[in-house]
Amino acid sequence: MSKKTVVSVQLLCSKCRQKVMKLIATIEGITSIVLDPSKNTVTVIGEADPVKIICKVRKFRKSASIMSVGPPKEEKKDMVIPCTPKVCQRCDVWYVVSDDFYGYCTIM
Repeated sequence: MSKKTVVSVQLLCSKCRQKVMKLIATIEGITSIVLDPSKNTVTVIGEADPVKIICKVRKFRKSASIMSVGPPKEEKKDMVIPCTPKVCQRCDVWYVVSDDFYGYCTIM
């Protein structure tokens, strides 16, 4: 039996959205995942257990909660992604890499 689960989670940047999408996609029995960054919701349609969905999302964002669970309805397929910051402060990680200028062969 397919059901529609709406999860409230903070989606601040594209990395946040990508991470949440990857976490939810690992659950078996999901047919559709729709992210809505303007409302900070993720809509999951499929046979997956809502408890498993919320547990996966809470591994990344502690403040995730289930808004509703019910039968799926046909929705319009308009996907509008508003302009958001490139990365949020939580996802912004800097790596320091040193340049090795002597990487060429020294045998010759």
